[in-house]
Amino acid sequence: MSNKNKFFKYFKEYEWSNIYAMIKNNRLDPKICTDNFNNKLVVITGATSGIGYHTARKYASHGANLICVNRNIQKSEKLKNEIEKEFNVKCDYIIADLCILKDIYAVANHLSRLEISIDVLIHNAGVYLTKKELTPDGLEKVFAVHYLSSFVINYLLTDKLKSQEKSRIIMVGSEGHRFAAWGIRLDDLNWDKRRYSGLKSYGTAKVAQLLSMLVFNDHFKNSGVSIITMHPGAVKTDTGQENGLVYRWLKKNLLDKTLKSPLISAEALYFLGASKDIEAISGKFFNLTTEEDPAPPAIDREVALELWDKSLTITGLKS
Repeated sequence: MSNKNKFFKYFKEYEWSNIYAMIKNNRLDPKICTDNFNNKLVVITGATSGIGYHTARKYASHGANLICVNRNIQKSEKLKNEIEKEFNVKCDYIIADLCILKDIYAVANHLSRLEISIDVLIHNAGVYLTKKELTPDGLEKVFAVHYLSSFVINYLLTDKLKSQEKSRIIMVGSEGHRFAAWGIRLDDLNWDKRRYSGLKSYGTAKVAQLLSMLVFNDHFKNSGVSIITMHPGAVKTDTGQENGLVYRWLKKNLLDKTLKSPLISAEALYFLGASKDIEAISGKFFNLTTEEDPAPPAIDREVALELWDKSLTITGLKS
């Protein structure tokens, strides 16, 4: 279907009630889970700061062991020492840059060889750019980090997770998927044909994440593996530090002052990973811990299947 036809298709599918629901849900606090998670294994990407850091501490405080996937070895070692000393759990780490396919494959292969079960896999690593950047593989960086990294890791872990008969995958998505209001351009994922927009590239990556969830959910059906995506709330993080001085000043002096603590995101991610109340729920989008309908482009199964096939080719999985 052409981009013009997609516009009219999505335009007809938008409902004001969904927008009102989003606004209402943005005001809600996350549900709380107090259950222990003793001796469970949780894998978290991007765990040395922001949402990932507080989520790692939250799971560790409930007895979970961790594997954290981070870029910086010094910060990873500091996190490991802090968590193991404070909570008396095991906190290992893998050093990887999740914009580089070689590193993404290395993480997936490492995790697939584990002899123990992965109880919760949290895709949290992210980046926000105001100017287009390409990865060493020639891919648009925001798309690679937010979408392709989770796609490859989930794909290569499918057999392991299904063999466990029980596991949860949580992708940290965003209400920002609504920035790609008229869908994703499968013919221009690298933004070669359009003027680059930070908001739209971010929205595109988050729509892609939600579309992949639909297909993965089909693959995991009746296996005991669930996959969900969640909006972590409007919280203060270090995302965007790669951008210029003007953006960083605006973020620090204006935007950050309106944002909440990432502790609420950690509470939500613990509930979604540990609560028995939602262990049978899969293929859904949550605003913190409240289930919500995504925007129409994020539930287009035709595009989801096209994107799946294209992702296999881009990442080399097809070969």
